[in-house]
Amino acid sequence: MKLSRHHVAALAAFLIWGFFPLPLRMMAGYSSGQILFFRVLLSLALLLIINLTARRSTLLATWHQWQRATPAERRRVGFSTVVGGALLTSNWLLFIYVVNQVSVQAGSFAYLICPILTALLGFVVLGEKLQPIQWLAIGLSALSCALLGAGAWQNVLMSLVVAFTYASYLISQRKLQGYDRLVLLTVQLLLAALVILPAAQLLGADPAAGFQDGYLLLMAGVLSVGFTVIPLFLNLFALNALASGTVGILMYLNPIVSFALAFLYYGEKASLKQIIAYAVILLSVVLYNSGHLFKPRRVA
Repeated sequence: MKLSRHHVAALAAFLIWGFFPLPLRMMAGYSSGQILFFRVLLSLALLLIINLTARRSTLLATWHQWQRATPAERRRVGFSTVVGGALLTSNWLLFIYVVNQVSVQAGSFAYLICPILTALLGFVVLGEKLQPIQWLAIGLSALSCALLGAGAWQNVLMSLVVAFTYASYLISQRKLQGYDRLVLLTVQLLLAALVILPAAQLLGADPAAGFQDGYLLLMAGVLSVGFTVIPLFLNLFALNALASGTVGILMYLNPIVSFALAFLYYGEKASLKQIIAYAVILLSVVLYNSGHLFKPRRVA
């Protein structure tokens, strides 16, 4: 029963993120910077309230852990936290722009290829080993990008940049093992807020007008609560009991749901070449995860 609850939590988190284009498209009339500004601000406010009330003991424990750390560890954790905050904020901004200004397909493709790109970065940056079948999956992913880029390389480039920023964020956070993820996310959003507040005009955001716009505040609240904090809690809850490989496979629900929205709800079209490219990337996903998908079950 306990395992079932964790599976349901993971499924719910990735299904929620799969429907993320819906509220974003409802805010298409606003600049990407304006949406980002209020998503960061409201998400930070909510996380601060949660950490200062319901998770105060965890917050204090993380602070004491930081105080006991060696100077070298502090530098490592501080650097990874700052870089992670910059990458996450950049990813949010780019994803908002791609979904609202390019296509839902482009945003979906970014997160479909993201886990494989993360594995490639893990090999390059962290020296993690890859199996031959995983290299084959990476090669097929590259072929898929080439097929898509033959007709609209700008869109593919945007998708790859979105995927790269999030994959880089995940890699940067692997160096923060042992620290509470929610506390670190709060710190990262706090740092992001300190940057985007004075840089609002450069981002195309107008805070004064935004605070007087009830619709914007309502939708930004939906983004912050329904599509940021709640699925994040569900994902962290699932990771407490499920293997990372299991969660990694369930993560593909996110782009699959987004692709369904693109074709069935928003009426986006795909050429034969695009369909072949999507089929190739799906094949690469199956190959890459074949070790988890077809692993023999242990007999008690």
